[in-house]
Amino acid sequence: MQQYYKLKQKQKEIEKELGELRQDIVNYCGELEKNETEIGSYKIKLVTQNRKEYDDQKLYETLSDPEVWRMLSKSDPAKIASLTKLNVISEDKITHTYSLKTITLLQVDKK
Repeated sequence: MQQYYKLKQKQKEIEKELGELRQDIVNYCGELEKNETEIGSYKIKLVTQNRKEYDDQKLYETLSDPEVWRMLSKSDPAKIASLTKLNVISEDKITHTYSLKTITLLQVDKK
């Protein structure tokens, strides 16, 4: 148990440091106004994605069919995407039930 606890503490410290470094790198690339750059022997690439964040209440009101809602039970973006691809749910019908959140992914590779 002691070893597990120590490792979990190290993990938290490492994740905190990684988060800070990630933010520094993203800010640096933002200042350069570049999505790709090279620093020393490392290649940095920023990838922007839009993610849908669903409002459970709006979604529930829109999906009046209890069978469809039972498949979801809560707004799970992966399940909703699958149901729209299968034409169980119309994308047009649920457009007002989510907001788009833009996130930036960081990729660092050695050259």
